[in-house]
Amino acid sequence: MYNLFACRNKLRARSIFSSLLLSTASLLFSTQALAYEIDPDATISDSPATLLGVNHIGLSVRDLDTSLDFYQRASGFKLISREVVRSNSAADKLFGFEGIEYEIAVLEAPNMLFELTEFSHNRDKPISKMPVEGPGMTHTCFQSPSHLSGYDKFKRAGAEMLSRGDGPVDLLGAGVTYAYAYDPEGNMIELEQLDFSRLGGDPRNPEWIEQGLDMWMTQVALVTHDIERLTDYYSEIMGFNPYRTADIADRVTFDDATDVDDVELKVMFFRMAQRSKSMEFWQYDNPVTTQFLGNRDSTALGYSYSIEVGDIQAEYARMSDLGVEFISDPVLLGSFWQVYANDIDGNVFSLRQAVDPDSPYSVPQLER
Repeated sequence: MYNLFACRNKLRARSIFSSLLLSTASLLFSTQALAYEIDPDATISDSPATLLGVNHIGLSVRDLDTSLDFYQRASGFKLISREVVRSNSAADKLFGFEGIEYEIAVLEAPNMLFELTEFSHNRDKPISKMPVEGPGMTHTCFQSPSHLSGYDKFKRAGAEMLSRGDGPVDLLGAGVTYAYAYDPEGNMIELEQLDFSRLGGDPRNPEWIEQGLDMWMTQVALVTHDIERLTDYYSEIMGFNPYRTADIADRVTFDDATDVDDVELKVMFFRMAQRSKSMEFWQYDNPVTTQFLGNRDSTALGYSYSIEVGDIQAEYARMSDLGVEFISDPVLLGSFWQVYANDIDGNVFSLRQAVDPDSPYSVPQLER
């Protein structure tokens, strides 16, 4: 499949107003070349396809009650729905399982949805901690203002901190602190705290805070054994370029954040919104990210993510022609058309289209 994605169209550069609440690592790294031409202004808005943005982060869990309680206490996100699905032929088709049964709870962050799903066939599956070096979708990120610290909230909720020390790590003195942590099932999360007084006139301070919404979600983080290959793949299927890249080595603060001595890694960034969302690709050289072989199950414990589109049939056909491996054709389930797929590294993602384009749970309204 790699040959299908070895060449990318050079897309026109599009200047946008400064990006709000991008994953904070993008503040810290200067643009450096790996194997690509980086477009500092590139954003999902440059895509000629009908991509709207990241609709939700999915997390398949073994114990929904425990996970939901943890994330609600830590984040304060509103529970907008919880339901059991069984004896549903559309769900069987969507996930590629006959007789599938699951319970799903949907939380609403200020800028996207967070969906927790307990599949009945996973209840006895063993759980384990996600290694920082992956491979796979290793984490998503929760951002907060430093004076309303998400680190403190997650720690009080019972998160196990991976990062060293008694508090989040100040990587570069830029007004942002970081930490990695584990939820009750060993899923890794990133916590970023923004000190807007130190950030000065940074326009990322959102009106969300003034509305009492003091935590939000920011990223899809995929860790790969071959960052150039994965970037080529996503540049092709999404139709726009990464805007920043970095090589990281010999930085003690990064060792503290990852709890790895002499950590070395490469990072690639795609801007998925003009405000607060990004896709980040990571390749660890120390410790080395191993290659994952095969495709992850659409219901497997751990993370997935969803890109909302304006025309799911057109995107399904276009991406199929590019070699994307879909589990089914698009399925109408509830208020969304949906279809699941595996990317070139076997990660699980989905496409989603709202039946009602004015749905409050569609990207244009979620990114208010």
